Amino acid sequence: MKRYFHRTLTTIATLVAVSTMSNSVFANDPFVDEAKQLVAAATAKQETWNGPVSGPELQQDKTIIFIASDMKNGGVLGVIDGMKEAVEATGWTLDVLDGAGSVNNQLSALNQAIARQPDAIVIGGWNPNVARIPLQKAVKNGIQLVAWHATPEPGPIDKYGIYYNVTSDSDEIAKLSAMLAVANSEGKAKVVILTDSLYEIALRKANVMKEVIEQCQDCQVLEFIDTPLADTSSRMPNLTFNLLQKYGDDLEYALSINDLYFDFMAPSLRTANKDRPYNISAGDGSVTAYQRIRNNDKQFATVPEPLNLHGWQLVDELNRAFAKQAPSGYVTPAHLVTKENVGFDGGENNLYDPQNGYKDAYKAIWKIK
Repeated sequence: MKRYFHRTLTTIATLVAVSTMSNSVFANDPFVDEAKQLVAAATAKQETWNGPVSGPELQQDKTIIFIASDMKNGGVLGVIDGMKEAVEATGWTLDVLDGAGSVNNQLSALNQAIARQPDAIVIGGWNPNVARIPLQKAVKNGIQLVAWHATPEPGPIDKYGIYYNVTSDSDEIAKLSAMLAVANSEGKAKVVILTDSLYEIALRKANVMKEVIEQCQDCQVLEFIDTPLADTSSRMPNLTFNLLQKYGDDLEYALSINDLYFDFMAPSLRTANKDRPYNISAGDGSVTAYQRIRNNDKQFATVPEPLNLHGWQLVDELNRAFAKQAPSGYVTPAHLVTKENVGFDGGENNLYDPQNGYKDAYKAIWKIK
């Protein structure tokens, strides 16, 4: 009896030790720790300018046409606002044409722009692969081409004749979004991923998010959903209810490539009286996203790009192109907005606008006041 009792106590002690060790190992999971460190760094205030400090003086009297992928996209609108502000400082002329979310409309706008013979055209958030021939025509006609979000990678796109593609590192943004889910869930996130394969950068972001979640041992991708941004208002309400019905409490996190999906998911979650999923967007930091995050209302976080800054950078890259100099090569770092830091770096105005003196820096380069 004593021997049996002793063996029982030994067994219990062993189980407790194994359980304690397992909990310790889980608590110190290096992937979860990496996620938490990345999140902490990305939520810090942005107070120091790390962009270019030299370049050509302002080239005078230029006319620019910006072709937007879709004027319903908050990211595109933010970049346009930044360009308008920078163009006002330079004295250039800026016009905007709406691609209205479809390839046909984007091509039509591009052809209209080329016919007007501006000094430059901006490809605003759509895939130039669908426009090889008209872009060749633009280059032949001496029109400078720059882009925003034309491809996932920042920098020149030689095959399309694009001098510089302004964008943050889409892989970094997507990774940060997924890592927030990993960190917040302590490595147990169950997620759905929302994307639009019409846009190369959107599909790239979604695949990176999927890869990150799959690297997390106890995380799970419930579903990878391809649904058009242009149809969010009609598709997202029913899709949201279907996901709630299909996954129930397992629907913990929704990772999207753009805040627009959550504009039309949030009302359905309110109707269903659901606090989850925790909605995390890998761009672009829309006004409504900031409001939802601030109010803890159906959006947990966004990884906004500094859209206003990107508008200024587009003007700077064009000025370098007009002066026949090399592009700046500048790439803005990823920044994460949550309820804890939503009031910093432009957050009081519902946008990510780093308080690092970038406008004065660009004006100093152009030698204007």
